[in-house]
Amino acid sequence: MESSFVTQILLPIALFIIMMGMGLSLVPADFKRIILFPKAVATGIILKLLFVPALTFALLAIAPMSPELAVGFILLAACPGGATTNLITHLAKGDVALSITLTAIASVITVFSIPVFVEIGLLTYLGERQAIQLPFFSTIIQILLITVLPVCVGMLIFNRFPQVAKALERPVKLLSAIFLLLIILGVLIQERANLGDFFRQAGPFSLFLNIAGMGLGYAITWLITRNAAQAVTIGIEIGVVNGTLGIAIAAGILQNSVMTIPSAIYSIVMFPTVMLMIYVGTRSAKAGLRQEVSPGDPSQADAKE
Repeated sequence: MESSFVTQILLPIALFIIMMGMGLSLVPADFKRIILFPKAVATGIILKLLFVPALTFALLAIAPMSPELAVGFILLAACPGGATTNLITHLAKGDVALSITLTAIASVITVFSIPVFVEIGLLTYLGERQAIQLPFFSTIIQILLITVLPVCVGMLIFNRFPQVAKALERPVKLLSAIFLLLIILGVLIQERANLGDFFRQAGPFSLFLNIAGMGLGYAITWLITRNAAQAVTIGIEIGVVNGTLGIAIAAGILQNSVMTIPSAIYSIVMFPTVMLMIYVGTRSAKAGLRQEVSPGDPSQADAKE
């Protein structure tokens, strides 16, 4: 994507607001929950940071895709969960504490893992042409500035001015949704000449990747933890991706408009399947499939795991 109002102004502002909004609901204790839920947290992190990129590479090996779109999907798979995963988890009757923990930890780790996976994608699909080179350390610094910094600002506001953070939470979420919509529209308009071909290539792939990742995430977590709430939560964390970050990196760092398309299209197709996960979660809760642990009942303490 060429330098424009969208890439130079709208994208940084949008991403800052979205990531700061996530920070407004985080406290340092959220990062300590790994001690309380080690099995569930480890499962979620491994699935999100390793399984999803591996699944994407495997699917790309059997699906025809232009090199730029393939790299765009690798970038998308490496991105952390979206800032709305905590709200979606709440609506799905999932484990909100686990969702917050996974979102927070993944947002930090992916600062370092995104450059690695994108570099592998570039070498795999564009290696011969060497069309794009990814400056590794400067990329890490840029991702830190557009992700971790605004989260820290949000956490600082929440810690120092909790009433202000509470008042800002709803308008920030609304602004995040509006900015995401504007960014997706901007990307689609930018590539309108090739939109039909891109949708034919990236649309079905996005939907299949979303369904496969979310479904396998749910199933694997259920087999490991035997906890429906945690399975729903991790399924959502895998299925919902920070598409704004993917677009920002593709447009701002990689300077490639085609690589923004997977993030834009995925951000559209993921919501119907998210609604399905909300339905599954609420049905599981009503059916009593979730293991509830009552306070002071040490005999069921491991059930949360």
